[in-house]
Amino acid sequence: MTETTTPYAQNRQQLTIEGSELSFLDIGQGPVLLLGHSYLWDSDMWAPQIAHLSQHYRCIVPDLWGHGLSGALPSNCRNLRDIAAHMLSLMDHLQIDKFSVIGLSVGAMWGAELALKAPTRVQSLIMLGSFIGYEPEITRDKYYAMLELINNEQTISDKIIDTITPLFFANHPKTELVEIFKQKLKHFDSSNLDNLYQIGRMIFGRRDTMDDAHLLTLPCLIMTGVEDKARTVLEGYLMHDAIDGSEFVHIPDCGHISTLEQPDFINQRLSSFLSANFQV
Repeated sequence: MTETTTPYAQNRQQLTIEGSELSFLDIGQGPVLLLGHSYLWDSDMWAPQIAHLSQHYRCIVPDLWGHGLSGALPSNCRNLRDIAAHMLSLMDHLQIDKFSVIGLSVGAMWGAELALKAPTRVQSLIMLGSFIGYEPEITRDKYYAMLELINNEQTISDKIIDTITPLFFANHPKTELVEIFKQKLKHFDSSNLDNLYQIGRMIFGRRDTMDDAHLLTLPCLIMTGVEDKARTVLEGYLMHDAIDGSEFVHIPDCGHISTLEQPDFINQRLSSFLSANFQV
């Protein structure tokens, strides 16, 4: 597990799923939002949104397996659909029937799988900086090579950190965000590197969920940073075209981690979309 600096420690709980501890935050009251963070980050990534949304909504914010304060990937977890099933188990445990999903990157990938798995329960889907189709072969092979290097060396080297970091931010990023991310990687728990490897292989070797995009008939908002290098605006458009009735928004002056790079813009868009779909 990696150290977390979330200001909501008193709201943190754990649930045992298939022998491993899933850590999550439960904050606020009202319609329920399930928030999924990016690979290599944790629930802290949502801090500006939690502060804003928890005034009117109940925010359930898990740490992905092997990230934050969650435990190891369960041994029989093989793909993003399995992770979606785990998140549904979390909702069952909390006796929450209906909820919306807000996901960034892999959080949106498993979020889409969850919406497909439980269409009568997921009320709306918001996907930030994500793509639910196949990983393009060139980038998939590049990411696989980096994962193999990390796995073989059993460390995230400075060279890898310097290669990965620019993928997460705009062209002229906020220095403090870059430094926070680098420190997260430098101090990533070495005992979790196998989880990092396995989850990375799941993400970049994911199925083509776009095959089922026509089944996503719920309200859907797609947002992509105009300077996102990990998930391009084109990919956002492709999802928008495939999901009938979806809304697509460009996030200005923003890379991949929009929740921290442009928190006010994201909060405003989330509030606008959610208020149009819920009475709060």
